[in-house]
Amino acid sequence: MEPGPHIVVVEDEPAQRHLLVDYLARQNFRVSGVSGGADLRKLVARDRPALVLLDVGLPDEDGFAIARWLRESSARVGIIMVTAASDTVERVIGLEIGADDYIVKPFEPRELLARVKSVLRRSINAAPPSAGPRIRMGCRVLDLEKRVLVDPTNGQEETLTASEFDLLKLFAEHPNKPLQRDWLLETTAHREMEAFDRAIDLRITRLRRKIEFDPAHPNAIRTVRSVGYMFVPPTH
Repeated sequence: MEPGPHIVVVEDEPAQRHLLVDYLARQNFRVSGVSGGADLRKLVARDRPALVLLDVGLPDEDGFAIARWLRESSARVGIIMVTAASDTVERVIGLEIGADDYIVKPFEPRELLARVKSVLRRSINAAPPSAGPRIRMGCRVLDLEKRVLVDPTNGQEETLTASEFDLLKLFAEHPNKPLQRDWLLETTAHREMEAFDRAIDLRITRLRRKIEFDPAHPNAIRTVRSVGYMFVPPTH
């Protein structure tokens, strides 16, 4: 059977790294393991992965800095942050940077596999660039086939992560309808809601920075108190 998408495990502890590499390889993925940021950069330069499983606590370089570099270099690469069980701050920072998901230590292998498949499903199923329908969202236009935001004033395109596109597409499909936070997170992440209920709020904050004329006073994606959020299309 032909190996699946390329996954890179970034983990400085050799035993844990080998364990994860071996487990994912047995699930028919093509897997590489590196100990830190320097080795990851060398690997990405010659063989860009579909997904990176990134431990936050690395000795040679801050895991968040690596995640930021990955996201700036590609909107399509999947990023799953591995965080400490009690550190909500790490999860907040990871999602703000643009990670697609996070997993908390200690975790079951089956949970890891489910999250890996979920992120890959969203990233790999991205449509190739082509002309397609467009929806005005705030100060930008969402191109549903190219999966980018377009500045209507100059035509400049801004790439979106898989999770960002999924969320905007969901809003576009349900205009002027309040959508519950739990439903948004479950539908776009393909997993049940966790105790960390700020995840969807952080993603909305990131999107507002991209599409609102004034992110501090949003009009396109509005907060519906005690419910969630609602996309309001422009009237002109």
